[in-house]
Amino acid sequence: MIDLRSDTVTLPDEAMREAAADAEVGDDVYGEDPTVNELERRMAEILGMEASLFVPSGTMGNQIAARVHTERGEEVLCERESHIYKWEVAGLAQHAEVQPRTIEGDDSGGITPEQVRDHYVAEDLHRPGTGLLTLENTHNSNGGTVISPEEMAATAAAAHDLDVPVHLDGARLFNAAAALECSAADLVEPVDTVMCCLSKGLGAPVGSMLSGPETFVEQARRVRKLLGGGMRQAGLIAAPGLCALENRHRLADDHERASRLAAGLDELEGLSVAEPETNIVLVETDVPATTFLDRCEREGILGVPFDDHVVRFCTHWDVDDEAVETAIEAVASVV
Repeated sequence: MIDLRSDTVTLPDEAMREAAADAEVGDDVYGEDPTVNELERRMAEILGMEASLFVPSGTMGNQIAARVHTERGEEVLCERESHIYKWEVAGLAQHAEVQPRTIEGDDSGGITPEQVRDHYVAEDLHRPGTGLLTLENTHNSNGGTVISPEEMAATAAAAHDLDVPVHLDGARLFNAAAALECSAADLVEPVDTVMCCLSKGLGAPVGSMLSGPETFVEQARRVRKLLGGGMRQAGLIAAPGLCALENRHRLADDHERASRLAAGLDELEGLSVAEPETNIVLVETDVPATTFLDRCEREGILGVPFDDHVVRFCTHWDVDDEAVETAIEAVASVV
């Protein structure tokens, strides 16, 4: 079975398993796990941030950020198809108790400075006020599209001019950096805080990182505890995360394979596939997405429905060149 559902399905390699087995550990709630501490230090260094916090999932990282940045009842500006709004079980309302104000983004899922200014709400007797702007890079629902450093900077500046902080959902931030051939630090320089996943394209079995100023991370650590994310001998899962950080260089291979997969599928009758920018391939089908995926599964290919007639395939480090060719041939037999 070739699993193209997500880049979260990767299995830890031998180096990660050995790192977990040999990890030096302590109680992280007391700040005594040296492996977690090193992972947090290393991520902050890579991103050019003051501090980082290890969290169990990207969703928790995003929700902690919203909780720390805002006051109850404020509005959060977010793109209409963004993960923090669409795929996190209404966490903004449940955890931070804030009101999302959605904005229809551009083709990359980006929000323009003009849109920030147009949707900003000043606090008064009747209005809650805008407390946070969230951005997403790469943008999952748009098919792994990227937002340039210049666009990020302009949008963040518009928010900062209004005294609104900016949080970046960078679940696949390193994919964006690889596609743009820039550093992750360049991409996050304009924003206040960022969440990055270790368990997607980087291949760690679990975990994400929330980064920002030291004062923010201190508050985030307390909220992590509130949400049940305080972990004990977490070095066992932090050690593979350190290994994952060394995999940043190989993400371009996933992008190249995604391009080959997209090109091969686009040649098939009944399918329409746009050129991917990173490792996510969106396939429009003539038949319902669920029907198409049922047939693909019988041929040994797994994907996920993204719309009634749209399927997502995602390349990752468990998908090599041979798997891409096999997948194209299998889908050809389906259609």
